[in-house]
Amino acid sequence: MLYMHDLWVNWFEGEENGYNVCRFHEWRKEDGIELIDQIPLLLITDELFDFIENDLQDLPLSLLQDIHRKTYMKKNQERHTVDYAAVVTNGKDVIVFDTLGYTLPVKKSRLIPRQERLVFEMVQGKTPENYIIEESILKEHHILSLDPVKMSGLTRRERQLKQLLMMALDQLKNSDHPEEIRYWLTEWDPCQYSHIKQLSNEEAWERLYEGTCNGWTPLHEELCGKIIKGQPFFETIWQGENQHRSHHLNSQN
Repeated sequence: MLYMHDLWVNWFEGEENGYNVCRFHEWRKEDGIELIDQIPLLLITDELFDFIENDLQDLPLSLLQDIHRKTYMKKNQERHTVDYAAVVTNGKDVIVFDTLGYTLPVKKSRLIPRQERLVFEMVQGKTPENYIIEESILKEHHILSLDPVKMSGLTRRERQLKQLLMMALDQLKNSDHPEEIRYWLTEWDPCQYSHIKQLSNEEAWERLYEGTCNGWTPLHEELCGKIIKGQPFFETIWQGENQHRSHHLNSQN
């Protein structure tokens, strides 16, 4: 078995979509970067790589057996074993996972570019391990787990705010005040005001969702800022992203 040593990881926990496991250039100072002393490296098929990167389902039992207690973390100069963790690659991309003792990839991380290049060198010319994925539930994308295409090209901040907007829209759809949907659709597309008045709540919500689920623009940001007003949980996320943006802009000046 191949092993890697002294690996820097930035864990993202409970993420079923690979676009939320940030690449190195999007890591932030406040992220909790950790050092892995030793970890197995596996070359796997494209299918299994996609399954690990973009889902949160049980991993093949044979894979778990192969990597059991072969990872060591260092904390305060003490070395301790991790039940199930590995670096996996399909020869084109790389991801690290830790199951936290469960059977699914609960924590995921990317690697720094130098260590990513080392992965590709180490597996060059080798044959992928043929782990069989047991019956898996076909993953469906929805408003709280958008299709990767709808997140393509966005920055970490934009993805976070877009997810926040989708959470707010989902809450709006299921609220006790469905008449508000037409109000927010008018905010989003004021030119259609006279037409929007004729729409049912379902039609208005569908149009609002379809209009906002692609890309990210200043209009998206403006709508997001307005729709989350007065909701402490949403406002905390909004403020956190904007504070980070301010720090980032200040550090560039």
